[in-house]
Amino acid sequence: MVKTMQSLKALALLVLLSACVTSETGGFAVDASRDRALNDYIQLAFGYYEADDMVRAKRHVDNALGIDRRSSEAHHVRALIHQREAEMELARETFEQSLSLDRGNSRARNNFAAFLFSRGEFEEAYRQLRIVSEDTDYTARPMAFQNLGLAALQLDREEDAVAAFERALLLDRNMFRSSLELARIHFDKGEFSEARRLYEQYLSSAGFLGVPQTARSLWLGYQIETRFDNREQAGLYADELASRFPASAEHQRYRESRQGGG
Repeated sequence: MVKTMQSLKALALLVLLSACVTSETGGFAVDASRDRALNDYIQLAFGYYEADDMVRAKRHVDNALGIDRRSSEAHHVRALIHQREAEMELARETFEQSLSLDRGNSRARNNFAAFLFSRGEFEEAYRQLRIVSEDTDYTARPMAFQNLGLAALQLDREEDAVAAFERALLLDRNMFRSSLELARIHFDKGEFSEARRLYEQYLSSAGFLGVPQTARSLWLGYQIETRFDNREQAGLYADELASRFPASAEHQRYRESRQGGG
């Protein structure tokens, strides 16, 4: 956090110095410096937003909009600030304004989709994510496909979800949530070997990224290994589930399965 704040302060100083230099220049140099200052203010706004300093984030958004009122990215970060401050209607309006200014702003559209998903508006989130996933230049495209799959599951569109998760993994094998969701889908369909393969891929990716198991993933692991009569590994999953998530619904289901002799 300290290094982040120091970097933000250094960038702020560079913005101020850039603004001072441009007053002595003309034409093209002014335009280039203006664009650079706009970008720097936006990056500062994002940085302070991520550091949970909404006061400074707002200040730099205002600075950016002072340079260009039609900056899609400036409105984007302002929408995120509104969302963080639970100003949900303002957040929606500002996301929409950002996208009206630049329909190709996939970063803003992806965050708008996340906003809609958090509000339970799964159909509209799915529609927005479909647009994002079609942007072949978007660097977070694998995550967009994964989120598309999650939205499809909420809409009971399992076939669409499978297609989205498989595409996410094709683009990035470390999309561990996609592996986990596919493992669950194949397990529920009785395709246990494929479920086990995908679950092992999930474990490999999550382990590589340092992501801990959840109650849901441990319960699925227990169920898969039980199907293959691997009692030792199933027992390890059950023990971790009991120790880390004793109050979870998954642990309750495990206990019920044991009481029922399953």
